[in-house]
Amino acid sequence: QVQLVESGGGLVQPGGSLRLSCAASGFILDYYSIGWFRQAPGKEREGLLCIASSEGRKYDVDAVKGRFTISTDNANNTVYFQMSSLKPEDTAVYYCAADWGTVCSKFAYEYDYWGQGTQVTVST
Repeated sequence: QVQLVESGGGLVQPGGSLRLSCAASGFILDYYSIGWFRQAPGKEREGLLCIASSEGRKYDVDAVKGRFTISTDNANNTVYFQMSSLKPEDTAVYYCAADWGTVCSKFAYEYDYWGQGTQVTVST
């Protein structure tokens, strides 16, 4: 069965960095788009970045441009989400999600599988 397990969240000071991990099992990353999303209280779930192994990075958003990056470790079926220069407004629950194929949509409804989410809190 397909599973996504996220880890790496926690409390970090403004300006700090954090790396989130999304360990995938039950499928091969090459056949899926992996998106990173976040959702803050009272806010919509926001697509941040997506990567498909055969396509590379597909999109990002202004809020994280130049600060967040995606990388993959195909041998370990893991996707990393590296965050730098963190700001208080980055505080949210962060999710990875998988969509079969390489569309790499920014829309949450397109994704078939989701991790449990990991809380990132940037202190003020």
